[in-house]
Amino acid sequence: MGVCSGRDKVVSLREAAQVIRDGDTIAVGGALSARQPLALIREMIRQGRKDLASVGGAHGVDVDLLVAAGLLKSVQHSYVGFENDFGLAPNYRRVCQEGGVEILETDCNVILQRLRAASFGVPFLPMPRIAGIDLLEGNPAFRVVACPFTGETLTAVRALRPDVALIHGLKGDRAGNVHLPHPHFMDGLLATAAARTVVTVEEIVAEEEVRRLGVSIPHYLVTALAERPFGAHPTSCYPAYAYDRRHLAEYVRLAKAGKETFQRDYLDAYVNSVTEEDYLRRVGDGEHFARLTGWKDGVAAWQEVFAE
Repeated sequence: MGVCSGRDKVVSLREAAQVIRDGDTIAVGGALSARQPLALIREMIRQGRKDLASVGGAHGVDVDLLVAAGLLKSVQHSYVGFENDFGLAPNYRRVCQEGGVEILETDCNVILQRLRAASFGVPFLPMPRIAGIDLLEGNPAFRVVACPFTGETLTAVRALRPDVALIHGLKGDRAGNVHLPHPHFMDGLLATAAARTVVTVEEIVAEEEVRRLGVSIPHYLVTALAERPFGAHPTSCYPAYAYDRRHLAEYVRLAKAGKETFQRDYLDAYVNSVTEEDYLRRVGDGEHFARLTGWKDGVAAWQEVFAE
């Protein structure tokens, strides 16, 4: 756990991405199609980060984008895909099949226990025996041990201490206190276990408002905080906006078309050499984003969003 002093943590998105260094182990917040720190990830790609190791639970477009852009040397996630909507992540699948990244097998329970060990300040924690699958052979952070009290066979998992946690929240204050909407996923544990934590938020507000809503991540865990509206797009940041199914469908279509097509028609068009403002303009007009933010206006509103 890193303890960060200072009463003003607010930086630009560019400065926030500079906290991540080549070779770092990054722990990506959010999950699946919800509250992923994608504005921060796009800025990392623009800045040319490399040789990163990514760890976390079940993820989607964030890890797929990092792999496609060549930032990752290893991946340790329980799942990478678009759930039942669009299936497995195409870039991730292709790069893994080609041997372009090292795959360390894990699952969500193991990641949680490893993060708990780091937050408790111990080198490992035991958990019920992992048996009947090859998980133990696919990750050097697992060991079989005997309980010193009962002799029961257990699995010991090494503490996971990421260099940087990347998190997107709903609101934060200048001191670095962050409010996350539910569900929090692993984000609190990521911030506690990591040496540094970089957060983007939809809006910077007064400290009193964050305290009224509830402090999910306290200021002393936050290294840098940047305001970035739609910073989780194309994933959701409820209750502010739903995930952008139309854009995700385009993403998956281009990813399935192959490396060269994805590089030209997605990375070059939406990420490389463009600002976040450019990115949002290319995604859609005001009416499109009004639909995403208006998901909560009734059944017909959210059905329209997810029918795109």
